[in-house]
Amino acid sequence: MERSALDALLADMSLQEKIEQLVQLNGDFYGGADMLTGPAAQFKLTKEQPYRTGSVLSEHGAEKLRKLQDDFMAEQPHHIPALFMEDVIHGYRTIFPAPIAQGCSFDPELTREISEAAAKEASAAGVHVTFAPMADLVRDSRWGRCMESTGEDTYLNSLYAAAAVKGFQGDNCGEKGRVASCVKHFAAYGAVQSGRDYNVTELSQRTLRQDYLPAYKAAIDAGAELVMTAFNTVDRIPCTLNKKLMNGILRGEFGFDGVLISDYNAIGEAMVFGAAEDKRDAAKKAIECGCDIDMVSDCYINNLADLVKSGEISEELIDKAVMRVLELKNKLGLFENPYKDGSVESEKAVIYCNEHLALSRRAAVECSVLLKNKGALPLKKGGKVVVAGALCDSRDITGSWAIFAEKDKTVTLRQALTELYGGENIEFYPADTADEKLLSAAAQADTVILALGEHEMMTGESRSRAEIYLPEEQRKLFADIAAVNKNTAVVLFGGRPLAIPELAENAAAILAVWLPGTHGAYAVADMLYGAENPSGKLSMSIPYCAGQLPISYAAFNTGRPYPDGAKGFIPFLSNYMDVPNKPLYSFGEGLSYTEFEYSPVELDSNILTCGGKITASVTVKNTGKMRGAEAVQMYIRDIKGSVVRPLRELKGVEKIRLEAGESRRVSFEISCDMLKFYDENMDYVCENGAFTVYIGGSSLTENSADFTLEGI
Repeated sequence: MERSALDALLADMSLQEKIEQLVQLNGDFYGGADMLTGPAAQFKLTKEQPYRTGSVLSEHGAEKLRKLQDDFMAEQPHHIPALFMEDVIHGYRTIFPAPIAQGCSFDPELTREISEAAAKEASAAGVHVTFAPMADLVRDSRWGRCMESTGEDTYLNSLYAAAAVKGFQGDNCGEKGRVASCVKHFAAYGAVQSGRDYNVTELSQRTLRQDYLPAYKAAIDAGAELVMTAFNTVDRIPCTLNKKLMNGILRGEFGFDGVLISDYNAIGEAMVFGAAEDKRDAAKKAIECGCDIDMVSDCYINNLADLVKSGEISEELIDKAVMRVLELKNKLGLFENPYKDGSVESEKAVIYCNEHLALSRRAAVECSVLLKNKGALPLKKGGKVVVAGALCDSRDITGSWAIFAEKDKTVTLRQALTELYGGENIEFYPADTADEKLLSAAAQADTVILALGEHEMMTGESRSRAEIYLPEEQRKLFADIAAVNKNTAVVLFGGRPLAIPELAENAAAILAVWLPGTHGAYAVADMLYGAENPSGKLSMSIPYCAGQLPISYAAFNTGRPYPDGAKGFIPFLSNYMDVPNKPLYSFGEGLSYTEFEYSPVELDSNILTCGGKITASVTVKNTGKMRGAEAVQMYIRDIKGSVVRPLRELKGVEKIRLEAGESRRVSFEISCDMLKFYDENMDYVCENGAFTVYIGGSSLTENSADFTLEGI
């Protein structure tokens, strides 16, 4: 539809019709005969009104959505189609590794592939918009929504956010097999205090801009059609009512002109924060902030018309919001085809197709992190193996956001091991307690595999944890088994970095597989037996305990830093009496079944001038006996700035694959723009001075070279 036609449509709509376009209801409002005594009654809606709103949440399936769209088209005075929006986070039916696991791949192209596959399935099921990616930076694993983030690093999160948008939308969200992408949660939701969901944040403007905003901007620059407001506060103002954040930064500085949607009832919850007098006041403040769609609250539907009639807001403000909604529907092609790609035939063709299942399996290899290995892995074929722990036989390993997955399609670790490597040499004990029979079998086994960690409902939205240790029964199981067999390896499931000091000290091997997806267990089985080589690197540091949180490799020095290489508590320095400062495992760490050797860092010049570039290079060699993939990481440290600078920051990554004995030269360009930060005056600048560049296999590498920036 041409813009002139959209203008004519808007001009012909009544004020009430316009307001209804700004309201999103969920599936509970479409429940048939009892609807008027349920949620619609609470919202004071007429029988027809739910079918006149602009969008619907949490309804899916091609046949159902085609019928629902027909109802909308029949009830709409101007026959405007509805938008159907869903939480398609890391897969629709076919589930891929959770975002926290995808972060560990250190390969944004993999996230693009995953998002593209998810879009194909979701669009075939009639979905138009996905609430992904979540670009929230997170450094506190008490927060349950770690699993939905790609981790603790600003640069890496930015790459993943852009890749996900490209995967979901392609070049045009109206193309077949594409959905519109909604980046969330704007802004800084990952910084909630105490790691507690829906909590407030306390951030300086410098920290907000330097660390938290870039990933959202990367998604917007990649073309994200929607942005979702966050539940938290920024500068003690709920994000949904925060004019500086939404109008000043998002609409102004970032140039975002797409649809801004609240999170679930976030406008209504502004009253509970104490930031709005009532729902009328909340509606006024939200629409003035440019929030176009009120997700599942009655603030807009029951108050905007009165606000316009009283002159407190202008109808022009409503028109701008409605036009953004209409433009999104137009980009998706809904005025020409209100069903878009939704069809039963398309669902059958793409959902659980072989290509997507193979990607689910392949991605799990790329995303799994081998944290420790004292020769226990890979398993030797023919050796006697005991597999224990409740998670070895669980299908709850896809994720709390895998809401459309069919449980019987999820492969368990027991199923995968039996199908691929079964026979008489593997015994299974799917429980988190060790009876005499298990202890006897474990004592006689060559290797014991314990499937430990979190099942999917222990992590995700609203599932914050004050203590992030393994469950007590699992810790006891590990202690009991390790006491009778020192060759005990752990397959660690979950959606957050857990504190696992006992495993780090006593396990023979630890393979973190996160929430691996529909066919992820096949990949786990292949890695255990060496048919595949794990290549993931940690996208979030694993702490010793919750007391270290929040934690990140990109830390700052203090005036009394703890010396490198020192051990134990040192009074009057910045350290703990009971645990080290550094995490148990740091960002970027991850082992392989092979070994990689790095040459010293070489610079083509030790002087970087304003507007110029220099190149940093290493040669990486696979010195082991197995093919493997290595995420080569470049970090830069600004030695001295007008404000305190991190000890190092990730500025480049390239994942390479090498045969045994093969070498490859890896080079990274360094430009002035990569060195910019917010200075003492909050200007985004780079400053003359000394820098160190590090290139290696983790954030701990000391393989480095120095250069100087001049001419600023």
